[in-house]
Amino acid sequence: MDNFDRLILVNLQSNNKVTSEELGHEIGLSATAVQRRVKKLRETGIIDKEIAVLNSNQLGGFVTVIVDVVMVKGGTQIIDGFKEKAIKNPDVQQCYYVAGDKDFVLVITATNMQRYEEITRELFLDDANILKFTSNIAMQPVKVGLSIPI
Repeated sequence: MDNFDRLILVNLQSNNKVTSEELGHEIGLSATAVQRRVKKLRETGIIDKEIAVLNSNQLGGFVTVIVDVVMVKGGTQIIDGFKEKAIKNPDVQQCYYVAGDKDFVLVITATNMQRYEEITRELFLDDANILKFTSNIAMQPVKVGLSIPI
């Protein structure tokens, strides 16, 4: 990966709808060279996925909750079981297995507080391996993103 690849990645992280021509003009390559490089970045898995980021306020608003989870005990089976449960739940936007006094940190988006209460039952309350969980309700997004500083 060279500097051109890095420039392509920086640009695509802010707008993946930019054309190869526009991107080539921006970084000093031909459109064909940009297309070839983007294809390689996809094939090698450096570009993992390309998605649409939706504006929740335009869709009626949602509740975002950051949840700290503490497990009763560790162990591969228990940790992997919770990871799998988080992965399968479509309301879980992000899940991090962390070091420190918590075991997991989740970012959950729910249609409303009633739905969040249902999610807590599905993910936490009925799981005997969870010692406790703490819900932090996001009042306002200040910065949201998944960009990697390249």
